[in-house]
Amino acid sequence: MIYLAFGSNLKSKNGNSTFVIKKAYYELEKSGLVIKKKSSFYRSKAYPNPKDPEFINSVALCVGNVSPIKLLNIILKIEKKFGRFRLEKNSPRTLDIDIIDFKLLKLDIQNKFYNLKLPHENLEKRLFVLMPLLEISPLWKSPKTSRSINYLINKLSRLKDNKITKL
Repeated sequence: MIYLAFGSNLKSKNGNSTFVIKKAYYELEKSGLVIKKKSSFYRSKAYPNPKDPEFINSVALCVGNVSPIKLLNIILKIEKKFGRFRLEKNSPRTLDIDIIDFKLLKLDIQNKFYNLKLPHENLEKRLFVLMPLLEISPLWKSPKTSRSINYLINKLSRLKDNKITKL
């Protein structure tokens, strides 16, 4: 199973954040992936600058016969199609798609072409990823630590600046 997290906090020429994420689902399926489940949409504060526009987030469970690098190339192409520019780390963006878990694979590729760490290095610190993930896969365990999703959420839910709202 492949878990992808989607986020958007800027409108694009294609529409608002929710619409952009829905169109990104469609583009993924055009690229050969099959989306088995999609979470609801959630709203969360921007990180690290909470004064930036709020994010809309979602997680999708996908299957497909792709390598991690092929999937990364598909994602980068889709992000670019919806106006994503990588100017500054954590800056507002029209679309962000992260590979959270790729078939439990552990991988670290960093070179001039790719920066890919699997599973996603911050997945256990992001309530805006874990809450939508819980919705579609309540028995999921972190490939990093084997901790249950409920354990990870309970640990993060106590942080007052880490709140999200289901839409």
